[in-house]
Parts: sequence; C-alpha cells; structure tokens
Amino acid sequence: MFQVSRIPAARLLGAVALSVASLASLSAAHPAAATSAGADAGAGAVVPAGDHLTVTVRDAGVGAGGTFELYCNPGGGTHPDPEGACAAVERDTRWGQDAFAPVPEGSVCTMQYGGPATAHVTGTWAGRPVDVTYDRRDGCEISRWDRMVPLLPEVGARGRS
Repeated sequence: MFQVSRIPAARLLGAVALSVASLASLSAAHPAAATSAGADAGAGAVVPAGDHLTVTVRDAGVGAGGTFELYCNPGGGTHPDPEGACAAVERDTRWGQDAFAPVPEGSVCTMQYGGPATAHVTGTWAGRPVDVTYDRRDGCEISRWDRMVPLLPEVGARGRS
C-alpha cells in the first residue's frame, strides 16, 4: 500500500499553490490595458493609466523628424500613427523581457550603415520607465529600429520617397 507522509504532502500542496499563483500572474492583462478614471469620470472620460512615450526623432528625412507624444490604451497624442505605434511596441512586449532592450552584447552584426537617423524614446511602458536611444549604425541596430516601425519612422530604401 502507498503511504504519503505529511511533509512531502505539504510540499506538494505548496508547489501546486505556487504554480497556480504563477499561472494567474502570467495570464493577467498587460498593465498597458489598465485605465483609470480621470477628474471628469462622470462625463465618461477615460485617462491612460501610464503608457506614455515621448519620441524624439532626428535626421530621419523630410517630415519624419520631431518630438511626438504617444499614449496607448486608448491610443492618442501627437504621434502621426498612435494605433500603429502602440501595436509595434505591444507586439514586442513579453513577460519578463524589455521591449526596448538594446542589441545583446557580443552580437555579430553586418557592417552596413543605415543613415544618420537617431531616436530617443522616454516615458513609461507596462509600468516600467523607458529611456532608450536608437540609431542605424549597423545591421543589428537597423533591425532593432525596423522592429519599432511605426513607433519610429520608416527610413532607408523602403522609407524614402
């Protein structure tokens, strides 16, 4: 007959409870989806709860430069494509990873130059502070920039008119 002592059974129950808590936190809604009521909530207004980015672009071509404000969930601000920009960042948002992460140290990158365009993104995304710089100095940085289009303007051969 199989007999279970109290200590292993307690450990098993603890492991099950921890697993359930972990799964519940992973399935929780993205923090960007949260909203809070503003001062005029009685009028039905919804204010973004924290996903706010300021994007400053330089040397990206005619009409692509400037400083833009972006709010997500719901999308808004002065960015030319708030819904697309929010979607670009959202698709790279993963639990435990930084959507704005730099190219990993030691990466092998093609030695191609993508132009003088630079971008600086600051603000808050998914409850975390953002302060990141983009450029197009090599193949890895070009790919990193292109993953963030349309948060960042499309530049290079495809983006030029």
